[in-house]
Amino acid sequence: MTEVSGWSCGARFEGCRKSRRLVIIVVSTALLLDSMLLATIVPIIPEFLYNIRHREPDEGIRFEAAKLSTTETPFVTSIPANMDAAMTTKAPRRLKHDELVDETYEIGFMLASKVVVQLLANPFVGPLTNRIGYSIPMFTGLVIIFVSSTIFAYGRSFSVLFLARALHGIASSCLSVAGMGMVAERYPGDKERGNAMAVALGGLALGVLVGPPFGGLMYQFVGKREPFLYLAALALGVGFLQLLVVQPEIVRRSLEAPSLIALLTDPYIMVAAGAIAFVNMGITMLEPSLPIHMMDTLNAPKWLPNWEIPLATSFNQLIAPNVGIGFAIGMVVSSMMPELGRLVDIRHTGEVYGSVYAIGDVAFNLGFAIGPILSGILVKNIGFEWMLVAIAIISLAYAPALFLLRAPPTHQRGPVENLL
Repeated sequence: MTEVSGWSCGARFEGCRKSRRLVIIVVSTALLLDSMLLATIVPIIPEFLYNIRHREPDEGIRFEAAKLSTTETPFVTSIPANMDAAMTTKAPRRLKHDELVDETYEIGFMLASKVVVQLLANPFVGPLTNRIGYSIPMFTGLVIIFVSSTIFAYGRSFSVLFLARALHGIASSCLSVAGMGMVAERYPGDKERGNAMAVALGGLALGVLVGPPFGGLMYQFVGKREPFLYLAALALGVGFLQLLVVQPEIVRRSLEAPSLIALLTDPYIMVAAGAIAFVNMGITMLEPSLPIHMMDTLNAPKWLPNWEIPLATSFNQLIAPNVGIGFAIGMVVSSMMPELGRLVDIRHTGEVYGSVYAIGDVAFNLGFAIGPILSGILVKNIGFEWMLVAIAIISLAYAPALFLLRAPPTHQRGPVENLL
């Protein structure tokens, strides 16, 4: 009886390991964790860095609220030695505004560091998954994201937080490329692959949605450390789940993978990747500038920045634009990611997707890399509102190129494509 029971449990465990649905759960949860860490720091970092620089009572400018009379005016009681005399005539609100605008540069570079590292890692992770499979890079990404979350929790300086953000880039590369390839491999049909990737990318979208309020509320009412410790615990849980469902092991493939040169020179793949890049650039240009804008003009508390979108004078006016951008990003990414796999199937050697999803992830993060840096430059030079106009013009200009993907021609692989 015991042997029968043990055999039954073993059969069920083996059935779980072969379940495609559990694979989607692992991938979607991993992407949820990745995007939550990506978005959780957005409302925390601007306020945290500002408080670091002003945590000492002597630091900064202190103004005395003197009562006005016909013979009295407000006066400065304490001025830092390194401050220009012209700055002493500025009102406290104007000084804070200037500091917040300048801080946009630092925040932009910190946010961009993750995706810059991810861009550098993708060309290595993609071909690596073609050679050893998806399970080992997936598990490695979960381990690194655990380390990154822990550093975020205990980091107290810009350099340490910058390091944590850069490590997150390596983790994201492993999770995104391996996760998308894992789903594409287990769902070969176009329709079922599209549905499966929509579910997996739903985790990514949910993380972006939940991350800012989660981080902001936890930082406001609990502290900076706790949200990142919760994410570290979630990384441990997802890692254990993967060990049960998809154990890390080297998988040799019988089919030769398409080369990076062949994929990068395919115009249809580039059109799909470009759509992913431009749609993400729109939202990431708001990441460093929107919290600053809301703190500066709407007098927002810590837990609200980056929930909504600007060009508004109240929070209620920001909800509809934010919903529209989120809906647009979901439509583009959830349609272009399966399209990349389909283009490999019909124009290259199918069933090996690591390199093409490395390209897709590069495009995804190219928007994340350019957006924050460009945001700081544009806000400084042309203002917040005109930056939004530029985003709209770029998006509209690129949209007609997507008509090329309606019926892409099939292509037989030639000898030149065997390079690399």
